[in-house]
Amino acid sequence: MSLRKLIGVIHPRTAVVLHDLSMAALAWWVAKALRYALIDNASINFHTLEFPLVLLVQGAVLSWTGLYKGVWRFASLPDLWNILRAAVLGALAIAAALMLYNRLEDVPRSVLLLYPVVLAVLLGAPRLAYRFWKDSRLDLFQAKPMQRVLIVGADRAGEALSRDLNRDNGYTVVGFVDDKESLRGASINGRPVIGRIEQIPELSREVAAQMLLIAMPGASTQEMRRVVELCDQSGLPYRTVPKLEDVVSGRAQFNEIKEVAIEDLLGRDTVELDWTAIRVTLTGRRVLVTGGGGSIGSELCRQVARLGAQALCVVDNCEFNLYRISQELRAEYPELIYEAILADCGDPAAMRKLFGEYKPQVVFHAAAYKHVPMLQGQLRAAFRNNVLATRNVADLADRHGVEGFVLISTDKAVNPTSVMGACKRIAEIWCQNLNERSSTHFITVRFGNVLDSAGSVVPLFRQQIRNGGPVTITHPEISRYFMTIPEACQLILQAASIGRGGEIFALDMGEPVKIRDLAEQMIRLAGRKPGTEIPIVYTGLRPGEKLFEELFHPLENYIETTHAKIFLAQYRPVKWDQLNAQLAKAADAVVAYDEDALRQCVSHLLPSFRWTETPQPGNVVALRRSESGEK
Repeated sequence: MSLRKLIGVIHPRTAVVLHDLSMAALAWWVAKALRYALIDNASINFHTLEFPLVLLVQGAVLSWTGLYKGVWRFASLPDLWNILRAAVLGALAIAAALMLYNRLEDVPRSVLLLYPVVLAVLLGAPRLAYRFWKDSRLDLFQAKPMQRVLIVGADRAGEALSRDLNRDNGYTVVGFVDDKESLRGASINGRPVIGRIEQIPELSREVAAQMLLIAMPGASTQEMRRVVELCDQSGLPYRTVPKLEDVVSGRAQFNEIKEVAIEDLLGRDTVELDWTAIRVTLTGRRVLVTGGGGSIGSELCRQVARLGAQALCVVDNCEFNLYRISQELRAEYPELIYEAILADCGDPAAMRKLFGEYKPQVVFHAAAYKHVPMLQGQLRAAFRNNVLATRNVADLADRHGVEGFVLISTDKAVNPTSVMGACKRIAEIWCQNLNERSSTHFITVRFGNVLDSAGSVVPLFRQQIRNGGPVTITHPEISRYFMTIPEACQLILQAASIGRGGEIFALDMGEPVKIRDLAEQMIRLAGRKPGTEIPIVYTGLRPGEKLFEELFHPLENYIETTHAKIFLAQYRPVKWDQLNAQLAKAADAVVAYDEDALRQCVSHLLPSFRWTETPQPGNVVALRRSESGEK
């Protein structure tokens, strides 16, 4: 049996106690030996119960001071303070015990002064030596080779990461790179800052690094793109730490090492929010979220629960999605009054019962079908779910005096060229017009694609890359707006807090991203080469698909709001009688499964909408007439 295995047989706490008691006995002997060494021909005398009393009393004091709650691996100033307290209090307690035993016979007073000094050294030195041994990798039994790591970023995050890595036997930090001139030539935790970030490819070779770790949680998207590009040039694998907002929101742990995700490169800079206004809207309120098991709906549920809603009711017609979000919310927020309802928002009886029993004060309507190509040939399903179900929930919100109703819409509702976009635009029209006749504030929020949502292009590309390709893109020039799911939901909540009813808010989606660039970056993040190791295939635009998306109709004349990332589209009224008549016909057509009649209703409500079975080459949105019939 090796020495390491032999040591491993003893329980760590037992080994620490035995060590400390041995040190206490040795300290008592050394203190007496030092005292009597000053006297010629003097002999040291120990009484029968002297050592047992010293060990018993000192052991009790050590346990009482909490010294055994600490771990030698992380010994620090609090542990040294406990050692000093234990040594001084132990000396006093031993003096009292020996006074009762033999009136301190053969125990000079100077021994009681020397003992705590010697004991503090004997207890503290091994602990600090052990920590230094582990942090410095002076492990004689270490057989596994360590990976040489170069840290990008020498700020607080980089320093903390290096300390964590020093405690891990799998890594050794060879240095830092950082652009700050003040750090040039500095040393952090014994490791040098060897150059600037732009020198990553050369420096990583010079120090024989095997991995790059990006410790820049506060970096902007542009900075991250630059750093990742340089890491790509080095040819080494690289990882990063989570962003600050992910740590604060509880979605990640500080200094948790993770792969660089596409969200890190396509996301935007941190959005400043008026959390006070958002909390006023939600705290202590009864909130209903439809489609609460989906990508957007589930994140809305998390944030609503985090902001202190009194009660949360979640509706979804997918049993698994509802089960998943329910398990998460009940575990994370046990004090929240929570109800999970498995129902279709287009079921009048189910929704009437829900509104009657739970009496929501704020409604977020996220339930919708969203897959453009699939819905292009499924008009009845799209209209029933995206229009009639929205009307059902909105009417019940009006009837039950709900304070605020937020419709989650899409940029595809602007100049719609798809069935999905057309149905969402009609849902917007209903909510806008209903707001004029209701005490409920009906608000619409539009935004584009969200990264990694269910059914979106990101998980599709990820799966295709995992399978070795090819990655399929409809058109080389197609582009889309992207934002992260948490950011989209936060801006939805912010829009709900500033809305007064009837508004169409459009979220600032930043710059559009070419899908080709997105695919190439995801391939590179996977450690492969786009076009060679993973081929890219262009399949052609699908029916109803645009080359690019718009957030506003030309006639909406959008204006700024109090929030820099939220814009307001001006209201375009539709005659209420005409709207009711067409939706009544459409509802009858849905019941009769008469898609021809349904098409006529949609065309009547959206005169500019064109029914295209196949996209025109090069430009699906060449025909751009307004909904009022303008050519």
